[in-house]
This record gives sequence, structure tokens and C-alpha cells, in this order.
Amino acid sequence: MKRHNQSCVLEFILLGFSNFPELQGQLFGVFLVIYLATLIGNAIIIVIISLDQNLHVPMYRFLLNLSVVDLSFSTVIMPEMLVVLSTEKTTISFVGCFAQMYFILLFGGTECFLLGAMALGFMLGTLQMSWVSSFPFRGLNEINHISCETPAVLELACADTFLFEICAFTGTFLIILVPFLLILLSYIRILFAILKIPSTTGRQKAFSTCASHLTSVTLFYGTANMTYLQPKSGYSPETKKLMSLSYSLLTPLLNPLIYSLQNSEMKRALMKLWRRRVVLHTI
Repeated sequence: MKRHNQSCVLEFILLGFSNFPELQGQLFGVFLVIYLATLIGNAIIIVIISLDQNLHVPMYRFLLNLSVVDLSFSTVIMPEMLVVLSTEKTTISFVGCFAQMYFILLFGGTECFLLGAMALGFMLGTLQMSWVSSFPFRGLNEINHISCETPAVLELACADTFLFEICAFTGTFLIILVPFLLILLSYIRILFAILKIPSTTGRQKAFSTCASHLTSVTLFYGTANMTYLQPKSGYSPETKKLMSLSYSLLTPLLNPLIYSLQNSEMKRALMKLWRRRVVLHTI
């Protein structure tokens, strides 16, 4: 349907889960608890690693940066989504929408490559956000999604987006799918190494650790691939919202539990920090 003669869009309306008005209150409570748990979990990791000199080694600096990215990624999406759930329908300015899109791409791309591709995540956010924001938007301004992610906003563009979709597919393949395949290959090598462990208990512990890591990786990369490899795919809006929640809400919540808080050195550092605080309060 042509919308070229209609007025230019100055703001968008995020619909969120407005199709389920009876669940708005429950969803708000659940997502608020998950968001607070994500903030607290990642903040604890950042504080512990920053204050404990024994953890100032490459592996824990990597975990610290992962927590910073997870906390930032979740914060870009969750507060706005909670507002949508509490008001049923909410507007977001044109500039605000594309600012959110930029940071989703920035932190999402950075998480894919983590520290090694910090600059690549910056480039991804700048290029895609600038390109999509240059499209004309007229008439329809309701974004049937939980945030201003590229595929959802792209559906409202009054222009031929085929070239952008081809470039977006290529960028997604390089930034999401390639790292995911490399991670899977590394886990295959780890699997063969685990099978050589003589102790049954050792093998079980290693398998348990790898399984939890692989679950988090698959959840993040799998749903992100399904969303961004096909910006105008045939998935229903509700399915797209659930996939978005998988990598923007669940992954930042699970990563502190899987990668850090199960680590014995992190537990010792947390207890050390807690005892120090108790001593300071008793003095």
C-alpha cells in the first residue's frame, strides 16, 4: 500500500504486548523482577572484579566486559518495555527510536564478538541506524514490537528496502553466524578433550559446565540469527517479540549465573568483599 502522500512520521507507537491486555500486569511484574535480577547480578560481578586485585587477569577482565555489555544491552530495551507494559501504548520520538536502534545494534554486535570486536559493534550500529533512519516514514507509525529493533522499524519504511536487506543479511552472517559457527567448532574440540578425561566425575563436571555455556550461546545467537537474517520474515509479531526477549532479557540474566557466579574464585571474592563490608559496619 502506497503512503507517499501522507504526512511524515514524527514519532512512533510501541505496541508491545497490547494484544494481551489481561496479561499486562503479570508481564510487567515478571519482567521487572528479571530486569532487577539482571542489574544486580551483573553489577555484583563488575564490583567484585574491579575491587579484587587477584581477579585482574585476562579471563576476569573478559567477564567484567561481558557483564558491562549485558547490563547495557538489557538497559537499552527493558525500561522502555516496562513503560509500554504499564501504559498499554506509548509513544517514542523519531530520534529516540533510532537512538535505541543504534544502541541495540551496538551492544548486540559487541556481545557477538565481545571485546575483540568492540569497534565492529560501533560500526554496525552507526551504519545500519543511519541507513534505516534515512528511509521516509509516512502515515503508519505503530511499531508492533517491544523496542525499536531494525526489522520492526523497517516494516514501516515507505521505500524499497531490498538493497538494505541484502546488506543486512551479509552483515548478520559475518557478525552473528560466523562467530556462532566458530564457537560450535571450539565446543566440538572441547568435547573430544573431555572424552579423554580418565575420571568419570571429571567428565561429568566438564560436560555440565559446557552444556550450560552452550545453552546460553545457542539462546543468544540462535534467536538473533532468526530475527536479523530475515528482517521481513514470515514469523508472527508475537513470535518475533518472544525471540527478542530471548537475547535481550534472558541472556543478560543467565550469563552472570553461568560464567561468573558458579566460579569458585568469584565466590571466594564475593565472600571476601562481604566480610570486609561486615567488618567496616561493626567498627
